[in-house]
Amino acid sequence: MENASIFDQTDVSFDDAPDGVGGAGDARHAAVLGNGKLNTLGDLHALQQMCDRQARRMRDVFEPLLRRQPKVVAEPLRVERFDDYLTRLPGGLVSLTMLDMNPLAGQAMVVLEASFALRMVDLYFGGTGGEALVPPAEFTPTEDAIIRRTVNGIVEKLTQSWSELAEVSFQFASTETNPRLLSHLDDGEPVIITRFDVSYAENRSSSIDIVYPLNALKPLASVLSAKVHNHKRGGVDPMWHGSLIRAVMNVVFPVRSVLCEPVVPLSRLMNLKPGDVIPIDLGPEIPLLVSSNRFALGTVGQANGKTAIRLDRIEQHDDEDRDQ
Repeated sequence: MENASIFDQTDVSFDDAPDGVGGAGDARHAAVLGNGKLNTLGDLHALQQMCDRQARRMRDVFEPLLRRQPKVVAEPLRVERFDDYLTRLPGGLVSLTMLDMNPLAGQAMVVLEASFALRMVDLYFGGTGGEALVPPAEFTPTEDAIIRRTVNGIVEKLTQSWSELAEVSFQFASTETNPRLLSHLDDGEPVIITRFDVSYAENRSSSIDIVYPLNALKPLASVLSAKVHNHKRGGVDPMWHGSLIRAVMNVVFPVRSVLCEPVVPLSRLMNLKPGDVIPIDLGPEIPLLVSSNRFALGTVGQANGKTAIRLDRIEQHDDEDRDQ
């Protein structure tokens, strides 16, 4: 498919990847570990999964603007130096929106190529989404409004997606159209590039980048690299909770009671033979045991013609007893 994106498509180098990474089956993880000297946060499994969910949510952002249902796909993560990333940006006009990441330090950045902004404006007002013959020198007020609406929608979905990992909220900070004027990151600082490919017409797609300073995400390293993560951080799924309760209630425990525990000297025990009688003394209450723990006390009797135990009281256990 012909890609109309004006972002340069670069190959990921695997020279610094660990042994066993970089094969066809590890393409996604290899992309994350493309530069092992820069990426100090691990494989970022949870962050990649969050981006996949963010991609699905971003469809709702672009559909009313493009007047059609787009397909949004999260590409594998990349880690590279900020100055290297800037050299890959188009030389002309580009929309750069800085976002505060509360309570984290540093700022994320939403990068929207100018050609995509122009096509969104054209499609929004009933056009065909064709490419402009002459690239503009600056955005018009209408284009600025479409870009701001796009970024606001992305920020809303981004905060929602991140809430499943950690309490991070994103807020608009500033905008820029010239990458050379950016000063919120040092040139050599490593950044994580999350790219989203937006396909909105046959043989036509564009890209949007959300760039994170790697150092700003270090407090969340263990969360972002987790292979299994609870997506319902904000609450418990009632259906899952009900299924879990039903499953737990069907677990079987062995229950037994001890009528008596007579004490017999070893000398007599060695001389026992069939027919001998060992006297026992039943106490007023006998214990009911569950997994070797006393659960209740009861009295021996009969019920429906069978020997039975009537529970007189349930034992109370503190937390320390349960741990044992």
